[in-house]
Order: sequence, then structure tokens, then C-alpha cells
Amino acid sequence: MYDFTGKTVVVTGGSMGIGAAFARELARLGARLVLVARSEEKLRALAAELAAGHGVRVDVIAEDLARPGAAARVHAAVQALGLEVDVLINNAGFATYGAFTTVDLATQREEIDLNVGALVELTYLFLPDIERRRGGVIQVASTAAFQAVPYMAVYAASKAFVLSFSEALWAEYRGRGVRVLALCPGATDTPFFARAGEAAAFGKKAAAEDVVRLGLKAFAADRSHVVHGLSNYVTALSSRWFTREFVARLSGRLMRPKPARELHATGATQP
Repeated sequence: MYDFTGKTVVVTGGSMGIGAAFARELARLGARLVLVARSEEKLRALAAELAAGHGVRVDVIAEDLARPGAAARVHAAVQALGLEVDVLINNAGFATYGAFTTVDLATQREEIDLNVGALVELTYLFLPDIERRRGGVIQVASTAAFQAVPYMAVYAASKAFVLSFSEALWAEYRGRGVRVLALCPGATDTPFFARAGEAAAFGKKAAAEDVVRLGLKAFAADRSHVVHGLSNYVTALSSRWFTREFVARLSGRLMRPKPARELHATGATQP
């Protein structure tokens, strides 16, 4: 097991969705929190709620992690607070949906910068503290990580990176007292689809709180990855049972935009 009491946990994308659900559950468990997101107003409102409800200290850092140098600024801000981090939860991210060349290229590049670049940089910067304190990292990936997803090509590829990266670090650092988990939810009831669009959702949406509880349980068990939901688990295994070409074609049929939605898509903060 892993006792979060008194531990310092950094949560990115911490103002809403899965990030806020992590913050609420960890505050209940007695962790000291540093919440990172773009909206300082939302962060401060959540911090006040958690401090009043659980008596824990919650610091906030308003930063757009897709911007150049943002990860280093977050790391410096945490150091300026005099904190050593026990656990890093890389939850910030967003998705784009639509035919590849109809989605703005700058937006897709921002998607890569946030989902991959910032995640790698933050992991790199905080890992020395985490190793000294025998803590860990939770990377929020997705069931999209297990197969190609037409019309969400960049998002799925970014989450495939997160899954592979996390499993590699799990194997590399497990003998050094560091836990690394890739948490892979399917569609989750969060503001994620406010920008990605409801057409990007597939299957019944899970509660963010259920995803978080599973993630913390898997983290405590030192799992390398965990998929939320039986149907999502079966879907994640499909590329082992069928050819990758078959799975990609099937995914394309399921995800193909309706004619009215074919023209464009934008992204959203990761649940």
C-alpha cells in the first residue's frame, strides 16, 4: 500500500475533471497538494474547498503547460514553495477530433506539446525528488493508447507514447523504489468533451471519481498500467486478437464524423 498522509502531490490539469477528482480524493487521504492548471480562479476555488473540508494545505500554480518553458516554470515555483514532491500526477492534456487535415495544425502541435512534451519534461524535472522520497508518478493515458484511432490520430498517438513511456519508466525505476503508473480511462464524464465534442465519445461515460479510485489502487499495488472498465479492457486487448489493420479500420468506422461534423474539431482540457 501507499500512504498519502502528509505527502506532497503535484496534480496537473487540477482545476476540473479527473484532475479535480484526484485532488478531492487525495485531500481526503491527507495529502498536501499543488494544483496546476490555466485557470487561477478555478484553482483557488477548489483549493479553498479542499482546505476548508479536509484541513490540508493546497498551493496553486496558474500555468499553461502547452507554452514553451512552462514545465520548468512549474518546477521552479514548487521549489520556491520549499517543497519536495512525493508524487506527480500528469493529468493535463486535450484531444482534437476530425479528419486530420481539417483540424488546425497549430492546435494539433499544441496537443503534442501538452500531452507529450510537458509530461516528459515534468517527469524529468520532478523524478529526482520523487526517487529520493520513494514516491511515484501517475500518468493519465487513455484506452486510445492501445490502438490507432482515426479522426483522433494525434490524440491516440500521444497517449500511446504516454503508455509506452510510463511502462518503460516503471521497469527502469521499480527496483529503485519509484512507482510509475499509466492510468487508462475510456470516455469519462468530465469537461473533456466540451472542446473535443461529444462525437469523440465512445461508450458509456464513467465517473471521474471511479477512475481515480482505480488509479490510486493500482498505484498502491505498483502496477505499470491499468484500464478502467471491463469493456474498455476488452477493447484494449483487441489489437492482440486481430490484426492492427482490422482494428484501425473498425475504429475508423466507429469514429467517423457525421457529415455535419466533418469540417473541423478542436480540443479540451484532459479529464
